Amino acid sequence: MFTTTGSRGLYKAPLSKSLLLVLNGLTVMLTLLPRYQDLFVYHLQAITQEHQVWRLLCGRLVCLDIKDSFCSSLLIYNFRIFERRFGTRKFASFLFGTWCLSALMDFLLAKAFQFLFDYELEELPSGLLAPVFSLFVPFYLSIPRMPVTQVLGRIHITNKSLVYIVGLQLLTSSPFMWLLALSGLISGGLYHSSVLRLQKILFVPAWVSRIGQYILEPVFSSSQPTSETPLGMGATLDVQRQQRMELLDQQLLLAQYNEARRNARQQPQSGLLQWTRLFPSLRHRGQNRVPVQPRPQPQEHQSTQPPSLDNSPVAEEQVARLVEMGFSRIDALEALRASNNDINMATNFLLQH
Repeated sequence: MFTTTGSRGLYKAPLSKSLLLVLNGLTVMLTLLPRYQDLFVYHLQAITQEHQVWRLLCGRLVCLDIKDSFCSSLLIYNFRIFERRFGTRKFASFLFGTWCLSALMDFLLAKAFQFLFDYELEELPSGLLAPVFSLFVPFYLSIPRMPVTQVLGRIHITNKSLVYIVGLQLLTSSPFMWLLALSGLISGGLYHSSVLRLQKILFVPAWVSRIGQYILEPVFSSSQPTSETPLGMGATLDVQRQQRMELLDQQLLLAQYNEARRNARQQPQSGLLQWTRLFPSLRHRGQNRVPVQPRPQPQEHQSTQPPSLDNSPVAEEQVARLVEMGFSRIDALEALRASNNDINMATNFLLQH
């Protein structure tokens, strides 16, 4: 159900890939060498009373718990869509800004907790946790929600449900993880809304971005997926055949989704959970369709044919909105034609492919 991020792996997401490889690699090393784990403990009293400022950097980067590292890695992998959409520099600026803001919020919330409950917090969970929680703010605000199925006829399952479940799992992994989550959400909201012009103050300079582009990006960049290679660039017949099959799958998926939405408005779902809609077969989607009532011939012909990509009129305002999100005009036109001018469906289609 991680459908909001597409299936192109870490292509065009070098920063996300570097975070996954480096931070998880350090977590594994510290697990094998436990005598060095004390250097990466997020110890609040050591920072404030003993002035060990270096703990602020080490303790807020590397996870010491394998469960925290696994859940945060899943979330970083899912949130890589923001790096593709806005670019690596803007994505890095968001992480840097929320990291700085959440560091301040951690101490403020710890002091507020001590004042309210007369309990002094000594340690907090280590790792890049607060900036990961802050990414839920743009995820909630900018990623469209696409319904997948329903449970008990009332509980809606969407393409974003599993992401929230992983975030909830990370939230309940330790007693005071809620403080880091609250700190991250507040920091993400402040930075996303650019309160006090924070985006103009906390950002990654252009010269740092250029250094990363010339030094780090060649190391952590991922190659373009084979299925996206142009047909005229020496692709083999197998690759060309696979590309055509994927294009037909995409068109058929759009047609089935439109038909499923029309059927959902006409009749309620039966059963607790329709797994055929949740996990459709990639090559036999037509065999898994729910039987529908017979219709007149013109309507049946229209519902079974893949949507036309050439003749459907497209609203220029919707094209402009997709272009502002970072998609090319050609891709925006094709997605809107394929989705019959449904802006949410077109956005989700572009994010997936």
